[in-house]
Amino acid sequence: MEAAAPVTGIAQESAPAPAPETGQHLALADEFLAHNYHPLPVVVAEASGAWLTDVDGNRYLDCLAGYSALNFGHGHPGLLAAAHAQLDRVTLTSRAFHNDQLGPFARDLARLAGMDAVLPMNTGAEAVETAVKMARRWGYQIKGVPEDRAQIIVAAGNFHGRTTTIVSFSSDPEARTGYGPFTGGFVTVPYGDADALAAAITDDTVAVLLEPIQGEAGVVIPPAGYLPRVRQACTDANVLFLADEIQSGLGRTGATFALEHEGVEPDAYILGKALGGGILPVSAVVSRREVMGVFTPGSHGSTFGGNPLAAAVGRAVVALLETGEFQARARELGEVLNRGLLELVGRGVVEVRCRGLWAGIDIDPALMTGREMSERLMRRGVLVKDTHGSTVRIAPPLVVEKDEIDWALEQFGDALTRP
Repeated sequence: MEAAAPVTGIAQESAPAPAPETGQHLALADEFLAHNYHPLPVVVAEASGAWLTDVDGNRYLDCLAGYSALNFGHGHPGLLAAAHAQLDRVTLTSRAFHNDQLGPFARDLARLAGMDAVLPMNTGAEAVETAVKMARRWGYQIKGVPEDRAQIIVAAGNFHGRTTTIVSFSSDPEARTGYGPFTGGFVTVPYGDADALAAAITDDTVAVLLEPIQGEAGVVIPPAGYLPRVRQACTDANVLFLADEIQSGLGRTGATFALEHEGVEPDAYILGKALGGGILPVSAVVSRREVMGVFTPGSHGSTFGGNPLAAAVGRAVVALLETGEFQARARELGEVLNRGLLELVGRGVVEVRCRGLWAGIDIDPALMTGREMSERLMRRGVLVKDTHGSTVRIAPPLVVEKDEIDWALEQFGDALTRP
């Protein structure tokens, strides 16, 4: 993979006024868009690999990668070729008919995950909703839980999506406020506490739903041994272990799935984001036939889920992962990223959590907020995203080069001391 030439950034002594073209777009967004996001004031016009170019010609190293939707970079030629070829053939049939991409996609994805059944959807939240429905129906039909008593154990600090049901078990007030009444049937325990989780299991428990690494919470990595203990507790109690690997999966952490770092296999993977290659939304639940078999014709569906275009791109994504190249890059370059970030601890950084090319960095709140740090980095040509006050997340595309990571680390260190 050819490295892009490092940029000098666009560092300023203080935040500049938006350039004319940028200003026009920001004004349109402010006037006509719902204000449910607070994006950085950069307006992207083009992208390639790990780099973005704004409407005024400034270049930025993308260190967010669409919250891991762009694991393979912007405009990956193999993924674009798959999409272009399918665009000329057929893009949508609905599931009223078969299409010639869906079966091969399901086969390839099931094999990648070591499972034998796939239910394709579109967004990550839809996949989580699908897994919740699957677990409840499995609980009633297979485990024998009395109707309408199924419980699913979740972890505090979770982020699984934005639907009404999903925010019902969020512990983030910003995600919940004003959206009740909420859906019942969920029990929350502390993340990383296997004893609390095991104690919460009852005869009505049908599943445990966890992120192996909590992304939105700030790349929170659980204690070693936690995930194997969760797996054992689920096995002992005949409970499904649902692994939300929407952000952590598909190469991001240096393995195909984050659970592999602990040698754990779930009963179902929930996948999304990178599965669509950054081209279109593709998600899926991947499980065993005896679990997925609770779905029958008419019991669940999606007009766009499994469409030929999505399936063609998804197949190309799986083919990239089958080589192991991207997992290896995430492991090797993740070590570079981790070492560089750890050198900043005590120099304005309080804590670093890194697994593969995915890091959460806690900035000293007495120094600045995560938002301010993100703005400082933007002015230096590096795009990241803050979360939960003083935390900054870094997740560059897996096509990033070592010299580009080194350059981003230099900008990070500089931003800690100068506006």
